[in-house]
Amino acid sequence: MRIVIAGAGEVGTHLAKLLSREDMEISLLDENPERLGDLSANYDMLTKVGNPTSIHDLKDIGVKDCDLFISVTPHETENMTACLIANSLGAKRTLARIDNYEYLLPANRKFFENMGLNHLIYPEVLAANEIEESLRTNWMRYHLHLCQGALELCIVKVRETAKILGQTFASGVYNHGKYRIVAIKRDQETIIPRGGDMVMENDMVYCVCTKDNMEYMREELGKNKRAIKNVIFFGGGRIARKAATELTEEMNIKIIEKDRELCNILSEKVPNALIINADGSDMDVLKEEGIQDADAFVAVTDSSEANIFACLAAKRFGVRKTIAEVENLDYIPMAEGLDIGTVLNKKTIAASYIYQMLLDASVRGVHNLTSADAEIVEFIAKEGSAITRHKVRDLDLPDEANIGGIVRAGEGVLVNGDTQIIAGDLVVVFCKSHVIRNLERLFK
Repeated sequence: MRIVIAGAGEVGTHLAKLLSREDMEISLLDENPERLGDLSANYDMLTKVGNPTSIHDLKDIGVKDCDLFISVTPHETENMTACLIANSLGAKRTLARIDNYEYLLPANRKFFENMGLNHLIYPEVLAANEIEESLRTNWMRYHLHLCQGALELCIVKVRETAKILGQTFASGVYNHGKYRIVAIKRDQETIIPRGGDMVMENDMVYCVCTKDNMEYMREELGKNKRAIKNVIFFGGGRIARKAATELTEEMNIKIIEKDRELCNILSEKVPNALIINADGSDMDVLKEEGIQDADAFVAVTDSSEANIFACLAAKRFGVRKTIAEVENLDYIPMAEGLDIGTVLNKKTIAASYIYQMLLDASVRGVHNLTSADAEIVEFIAKEGSAITRHKVRDLDLPDEANIGGIVRAGEGVLVNGDTQIIAGDLVVVFCKSHVIRNLERLFK
């Protein structure tokens, strides 16, 4: 498969690196040679200096033969124009990064497809959706609906109150069929649990369960429900604006933003939120705005460092739920080690969305898990495929993969060693990113 990516910014570069590990021909185009650097020397990709909206440059990089053209520069108009040109030159499919939410409305989808724009992605909206979900299910670090809600993925930090501490998987304590731990994150290591493994304090556990068993799982993990009413956002960019707009009906929202012009825009776009024109990194400002009474603190400025330290400060003031946007991938392990709460990265969210389009037809969906350098993949079991020939315990699964559950006839079911997968089942697999291609062979 040939893929051309226009824009060597954070999203484009991260996506190109991710895809270069696959059996794909990747080309990366950008006007600024400094952004391209030595990527072609360190990764299996072609880099070229050029203008994404230049017909000559797009022809030169071979757009006419590409299976997918992706334009993810910071400029919406440039991305859409580049995709239109690429489509007219012969690109089979196109994807543009946008910043106008109106374009994502279902009523407009056909309009853009007719123009030659097959897919549109708005990373800030995807990140805002994750913030909303994280605040509503605040006893978890991360929560994801799988298979349209038939199964749930819950990522939880285990404390000393958990009932399951020190219990090996071989002991039978997990044979209740209520939830299934598919992975454990301990320090910087992601563990696919086997019989002799056990859950320890401060582990991050990745659990698959059905909705009606979430309360049982919460009690087993020793987590308490907390109502969130008062939320402070540090930073008033697009992520904050979208999340706050959706949350103001159920929560009291304050947005602290030091840019006066942006505050004026926020006052118009999010009228039910209280907009504070101040520097949210100033401790006196936070105290004055009632940080000690906040139930949650969300840091979404353009600075990863500022977001991390602001969340640390909020923790010192007693805020139980904190969320930080951390766009520097190197900082994510540090942020998790500091126990600041939920960490978001819109590059990986966007890359996961795009990556999903490139997998085999047997893959229904893929969800990137930044904290574990792993994926949750939804596969469809086909008639006669290898996955249907043996019980789960006898399947030749890669060591870095674990089946969490299946959806059969619309109903979510957890698996165990005796489970027999049949054709038509939607199978949820937790795996390291690099083994997805190996898993695909089992489902063909």
